[in-house]
Amino acid sequence: MRVLIACEFSGTMRRAFRALGHDAWSCDLLPAEDGSPHHIQGDVRPVLRQSWDLVIAHPPCTRLCNSGVRWLAERDLWDEMREGAAFFVECLDANADQVAVENPVMHGYAQAIIGRGPDFTVQPWMFGDNFKKRTGWWTKGLPKLVPTSDLDGATAVAEVHRASPGPDRWKLRSRTYPGMAAACAMQWGGVAEAIREAAE
Repeated sequence: MRVLIACEFSGTMRRAFRALGHDAWSCDLLPAEDGSPHHIQGDVRPVLRQSWDLVIAHPPCTRLCNSGVRWLAERDLWDEMREGAAFFVECLDANADQVAVENPVMHGYAQAIIGRGPDFTVQPWMFGDNFKKRTGWWTKGLPKLVPTSDLDGATAVAEVHRASPGPDRWKLRSRTYPGMAAACAMQWGGVAEAIREAAE
């Protein structure tokens, strides 16, 4: 199955899908951290228009997340917010029957442009990584992710919120935890593959 992981430089999600035998590719403006040959460095927009069985996208959340909504008016960042929301919609409209786009808790201005809120939200601890990072998923043709862990969040650490200020802070905050990546590969990879095989 052909899978595109849009806006990913870490390779976490790509590796999870490739481990199950899928032809998975990541694409980002940055080079792949793991040096993988299965990474496309550059603008993901034309890649989104290619034909894929499944697309999972992680568009930038800087101007879309609720935690930064106060800066929109204070710093007049409305145009950047609108550009970010438009790119989010491009990801959601990728050329695939099954699409999933993730972002943290999103403010109402962005949701109004996108047209809806997330289909569901999850936390890393629900998939075995004992951390807090509420993640919203907007999906097309895919079911909600089912938790794979017995953790209840009581001891989960808010690692991303406590990250030290610095030029690479955004990298730490943007990473997908491996447990969630494995759940996406196991659950969504199987759904998309079954649909493709039924159509053949």
